[in-house]
Amino acid sequence: MKKILPLFSYILHPIFISMYATLFYLYCKEDIFTNREKYYVLFQILIITVLVPTLFFMLLRSTGHVKSVMVHETSQRQIPLLLQCFLYILLVKRSIVIARYPELHFFFLGALFSTIVALILTLFKIKASLHMMAISGLALFVIGLNIHLKMQNPYWTALVVLLTGIVASSRLEMEAHTNKELIIGLLTGILPQILFLFLWL
Repeated sequence: MKKILPLFSYILHPIFISMYATLFYLYCKEDIFTNREKYYVLFQILIITVLVPTLFFMLLRSTGHVKSVMVHETSQRQIPLLLQCFLYILLVKRSIVIARYPELHFFFLGALFSTIVALILTLFKIKASLHMMAISGLALFVIGLNIHLKMQNPYWTALVVLLTGIVASSRLEMEAHTNKELIIGLLTGILPQILFLFLWL
């Protein structure tokens, strides 16, 4: 189990959470969008939230500004988090607009606020678990969408709660975070999503 747990830190890395949220959203509302539109949305999310940050990370790593894909040091998180803020703003302003994708729009808006909070915390030398921030935000989105669309499927809720626990265990197993940092990350991910949940639930 100790060998398996660290894998979840990579599978459920914050960089992939936006794709998972989008896939779940399109799955739940599959009758509303054409296949062409689904591919178009996924392609945009892939480029903006996965490819661009990955290329930027490689640039930062080559210049010595970042040492690891997990970005352990608080001071090294500021530039990637700032970039993430700009990318989320691009998404909610240009791509995932409220008129067409209301629930997903508010998810990314919540993610933007979580990222801003995490960025502010780094200025005070406070380290929040970005893994917990991302997975807890996804969990709230899945639970909220389950309620909003009246899917009445308890398995999705059980799955995201389980995954949140696994990610927390994974980060502890890798000695990447303390319990306090995990809790800060959890609250940073949950609270903005709850705030925006009331606008679309």
